[in-house]
Amino acid sequence: MDGTSKPGSLPPNVSAAINGVAFCGTIAGQLFFGWIGDKIGRKKVYGITFMIMCICSIASGLSFGRDPKTVIATLCFFHFWLGFGIGGDYPISATIMSEYANKKTRGAFIAAVFAMQGFGILGGGIFAIIISAVFQACFKAPAYQVDPLGSTVPQPGYVWRIILMAGSLPALLTYDWRMKMPENGSLQCSYMEKVMQVDIGAEQKEPAVKSGNEFGLFTKQFLRRHGLHLLGTGSTWFLLDIAYYSQNLFQKDIFSAIGWIPAAKTMNAIEEVYKIARAQTLIALCSTMPGYWFTLFLIDRIGRFTIQVIGFTMMTTLPGHHIGFVVLYSLTFFFANFGPNATTFVRSTCHGISAAWGKLGAMVGAFGFLYLAQPQDKTKADAGYPAGIGVRNSLIVLGVVNLLGLFFTFLVPESKGKSLEEMSRENEDSAEEGAQVENHSSSDNRTVPV
Repeated sequence: MDGTSKPGSLPPNVSAAINGVAFCGTIAGQLFFGWIGDKIGRKKVYGITFMIMCICSIASGLSFGRDPKTVIATLCFFHFWLGFGIGGDYPISATIMSEYANKKTRGAFIAAVFAMQGFGILGGGIFAIIISAVFQACFKAPAYQVDPLGSTVPQPGYVWRIILMAGSLPALLTYDWRMKMPENGSLQCSYMEKVMQVDIGAEQKEPAVKSGNEFGLFTKQFLRRHGLHLLGTGSTWFLLDIAYYSQNLFQKDIFSAIGWIPAAKTMNAIEEVYKIARAQTLIALCSTMPGYWFTLFLIDRIGRFTIQVIGFTMMTTLPGHHIGFVVLYSLTFFFANFGPNATTFVRSTCHGISAAWGKLGAMVGAFGFLYLAQPQDKTKADAGYPAGIGVRNSLIVLGVVNLLGLFFTFLVPESKGKSLEEMSRENEDSAEEGAQVENHSSSDNRTVPV
């Protein structure tokens, strides 16, 4: 912005729209595909989410329009559907791994799925560094304080488009594996059981004994068995994402506050992208990646519950300016998902519900922190924003949020060394069903006195 002391930023309503539609799409995708994954199978949903992610990732980079408002509108449209596809991948990926792994290695398998996000974060940062470095070398521009108008050359418009479209490459690389993946065995058995019961009922003209594990998601039976578990996983994921996404989406403000990147007015637009990407990549390399892989190796040794308690405790007690340590521990809580903790026919649905609560927390954290992190001096706040409480005080608020997450962790049961059937108590259902069938049979065969 020519005539001001520092570069301009997106207006609050535009920033909220771009971030908000992606979160809304993710929440919708998690709930919808989590539910539909239990209806039509995991494999079919995997193929649908793959197509949505690839198409919308490329389309986001090709956002078009005659004026900036139209470009933002088309970007928001494709961002919503990109989030919808990504949201669908959340419950399906973790549920598939929980169902294919045995009880000794299930935690590591699920952790490995989420740990691949670390490679994605690191790869995305490196790609942004490379693209911005290439454009910076090819299109020289002065710093903002030297020439405000000249610091923003037209070419940066291609930088964000290329980065967005590159997001489709990882999904494309998994196409063959997704299509060849067999459907879950227990889910197929469940479908077959329903078919067999219908056939037998038609032949014998007898009412089939209802299987104990066929109760609905929001019935008294489900709430009695898993209601507190779902509350625990949903609330901890909600509180975690308030802290994680508020820092992750606005690391630029934190980096500036702690001196990791220079003042924006001393750089041009492409140089600012380069230095922010470099700082975020450093966080990913030194904190996020170790956090994922320490969890991967320890989750089946010390258990999910212990890891989550340690993580929330450290996030609460560490000084707020140690951002690297916050990121290091924050991602361990994704492994307290509800996927392995529900019966087969609602496992994907419950993971989707828990993940959706997480993204709801992300919305609260992102938009709340966007305003809270503004300087207390109104003259130093970004254009269009009111005065906030500052970055340091905002991190103290996030510490309180993490403390609440620690308390809700005690609602999540330890699942280390337990099979999915043991946790969902499906074996109890089978025993009860067998007893009902035996009693029904004996009553039919009793001798009637003459």
